[in-house]
Amino acid sequence: MTALVLDTITKIFPSAEGPVKVLDGVSLQIAPGSAHALTGDSGSGKSTLLHIAAGLEPAQSGRVLVAGTELSAQDDAGRAALRRGRLGLIFQQFNLIPSLSVAANLAFQARLSGCHDAAFTDHLADRLGIAELRTRYPEQLSGGQQQRVAIGRCLAARPALVLADEPTGNLDEGTGDRVLDLMLDLTAEAGTALLLVTHSPRLAARCDHRHHLRAGRLEGGA
Repeated sequence: MTALVLDTITKIFPSAEGPVKVLDGVSLQIAPGSAHALTGDSGSGKSTLLHIAAGLEPAQSGRVLVAGTELSAQDDAGRAALRRGRLGLIFQQFNLIPSLSVAANLAFQARLSGCHDAAFTDHLADRLGIAELRTRYPEQLSGGQQQRVAIGRCLAARPALVLADEPTGNLDEGTGDRVLDLMLDLTAEAGTALLLVTHSPRLAARCDHRHHLRAGRLEGGA
């Protein structure tokens, strides 16, 4: 089953000069276990496309299917349930819960989706190099450590698809490269599909497939 299908997605925003078509019939399919990078100039619609894929924002037209489930056929509760289970989100902002320990943050999404597996969460903590930090709290961690926790929290729920919006944008280059290495390794290991939004051609080149958003349309796909 295809992890993500975007079928002729169109998005129009109002402006002082009139309607602006940010996305113009964008189509994309992502297979399980594959990593796709999405690049484009600032304001090209990369984050908008990611939000539409996550069911956080509606499109004017087109279809979105996540692991075979069509988002438009779901109500708000159904889309939220999909995000808790089949869909993982990673952003620049780590969005960890300050009052919870690293261990509790790691388990949070998996517990919400009813699929918490302590052994798998421990495996993720080991692979991410944060096992010894499990009793700490987010404020006691570096930026790179917080992003590793955010990745672990996302993957602990075993999503079919991970959508990542500039996940290394708040990290220095060396730390960002190491975090991306781990994310690519872990998603491939789990058979999880990845759509990574990045402004960096260097980081995009690390993915299996690369797409560039220009004038509302996708270019590339190699």
